[in-house]
Amino acid sequence: MAQDLTNYGFEALTTPAEVEQVFENQEGTALLVVNSVCGCAAAMARPGAKRSLENGKKPAKLYTVFAGVDAEATAKAREYLLPYPPSSPSIALFKDGKLVHFLERRHIEGRPAEVIAENLKMAYEQYC
Repeated sequence: MAQDLTNYGFEALTTPAEVEQVFENQEGTALLVVNSVCGCAAAMARPGAKRSLENGKKPAKLYTVFAGVDAEATAKAREYLLPYPPSSPSIALFKDGKLVHFLERRHIEGRPAEVIAENLKMAYEQYC
């Protein structure tokens, strides 16, 4: 499940220090996928995030944390997702260290991967 994203070019952030290093010094655009073992991550979030990167504009950097596996890294990443409550899976777009677009689990669950991909592509057009 973790390799589904890392094999696609996402960098796994597995410690709080790695998360802090990335987001305290982040310039340009970055996509963060809060991955999880749930069915909506497998069927919707991960495929949607990958499809969103296929054509057109896209974020310069791709990151992922795995909720339930790398709990401390995920907790640190969620600090950068405030004011949104913890949500797994979720997908966040940052520009110059600021959160500019966020899909919570409620925006992912029950929606086809294509809808998630299109939502993200619209955000890439605006921010990337």
